[in-house]
Amino acid sequence: MGSHCKFWLPKKNRFCANSPFNNSSFCGNHTQRSDGRWIPCPIDPTHSVLEENLEGHLNRCPLLKQAQSLSRQPYYQKGVNAGHDDDDEEEEEEEEEEEKNLQSSGVKDSSVTSEMKRNAVYAMTVTEFSKLIARIKSVHATVCNDIRDSFKILETCSIWTNREVDKKLPYQERHVLQQASILGNLEEFGVLKKSCASSNVASKHCDSNGESENYNDVPAVVEFGAGRGYLTQMLADCYGIKKVLLVERKSYKLKADRSLRQKELLTLERLRIDIEDLNLNGVEPLQGVAYMAIGKHLCGPATDMTLRCCIGEQSYQDIAAEAQASCYFRGLAIATCCHHLCQWKKLYNWAVDADHGSIFTSKDCMTQYETMSEMKQFGSDSEVRGVGEIVSDMQPIDRAVLGFMCKDIIDTGRLMWVKAQGLESQLVKYVPCSISPENHLLVARYKKRS
Repeated sequence: MGSHCKFWLPKKNRFCANSPFNNSSFCGNHTQRSDGRWIPCPIDPTHSVLEENLEGHLNRCPLLKQAQSLSRQPYYQKGVNAGHDDDDEEEEEEEEEEEKNLQSSGVKDSSVTSEMKRNAVYAMTVTEFSKLIARIKSVHATVCNDIRDSFKILETCSIWTNREVDKKLPYQERHVLQQASILGNLEEFGVLKKSCASSNVASKHCDSNGESENYNDVPAVVEFGAGRGYLTQMLADCYGIKKVLLVERKSYKLKADRSLRQKELLTLERLRIDIEDLNLNGVEPLQGVAYMAIGKHLCGPATDMTLRCCIGEQSYQDIAAEAQASCYFRGLAIATCCHHLCQWKKLYNWAVDADHGSIFTSKDCMTQYETMSEMKQFGSDSEVRGVGEIVSDMQPIDRAVLGFMCKDIIDTGRLMWVKAQGLESQLVKYVPCSISPENHLLVARYKKRS
């Protein structure tokens, strides 16, 4: 292999792959950058700038311009969905306790990484670790009793499941099955309705123009953490949705936007914004429109921010009163992602980090749930060995089941919160673990009023 340019690309976490000039360590694109000291941009550390040019760069950094432009938008409200309520004293106490535990483990930086949390778990005494496992099992046995299997692949999505869509669109079976089941559960729960856009809908429900008699009842769709937008692509192909808003803080190539914009009568808008700062009442295309929210595997705290963004602390009466003046929420389906929240970060990762489908089946998991309560106590030499060695000696299925218990507890907490806001809600396993260990789906809608 030939040599490569020695210029480091922080955003891609690698060196430039171009070949260098003769008698130089840098390629043509980066030769002029080789002189002077390069430092990370203080506004956006993903790129670097010459130290001598830093002052001028700070006034024209692309991220700064983007932030300034975003701050002028009516839908931007800094931290509106952050969820740090003044009355969450118990949660704050738990966070303070966790921070103390992390600091006692040698973690001093306020930015807590996954590695730091793993180290915090391994820094526990065996007694503390035993109590933690007992607490997980006790809470799980108390509250996590109603998470049923609901793998729904309906005929409505057959053009995707039968691979009858445009061959130019990306197709990965496991993603298609996940997306189809999300939409199938939405339809079964009554949030989605079949449309004349689907070939499987009887023509008697359409007028002479091929439009549904209840066209105005078709809600807009807001996809949170949309990525490339292919969950919405399936929704538009199979259910005839006419108004789409994609919310994503990152920039992506090969998006579904081009295909979606080619659909007749469909209007599409993509907002590049963090969900934490999004106020949907300020989004002009949603004014006076019913909408439903969807999301698949939202990373980090985005799952909970999405719930706050759509539901907040408003009652059904509050929503109904505002329906004519602003957008109003109809229902949601969110494939949850919660490993960021777990105080027992390492334990939760046991459930999702490995391909457990090749190790044990769902039936094995259910059997192991029963036997976990009979798990034998650690040996007398445990304190000498430490938590790290104990964990390494645990069977993979034991570690995985503890992780799934953590996931069940976190998602059940979300379910309870949504119900407390006055919504009908269910938490289901929308695909088998063999397709995705992140297989929980939270569906919700406001209760029907007479």
